[in-house]
Amino acid sequence: MADKKANVHVVPHPDGGWATRRAGSERVSGRHETQQQAIDAGRPVAKRDHVEFLVHGRDGQVRERDSYGNDPFPPKG
Repeated sequence: MADKKANVHVVPHPDGGWATRRAGSERVSGRHETQQQAIDAGRPVAKRDHVEFLVHGRDGQVRERDSYGNDPFPPKG
């Protein structure tokens, strides 16, 4: 079972499409046809659990990151 405090990632699914996955989990939380559908499914989970939300590109590199928990670098001002 995935740790509820683990970050949520949107990653390419090996069989095509996109998946949401908890950090450290071997299984995907959900499989989606488009990246946007995966983002729309994963972001509320990250907000609910107060964790980081990371979106990966097709190359596996993180292209977007949002913090919904204890942000170690909060914005100033």
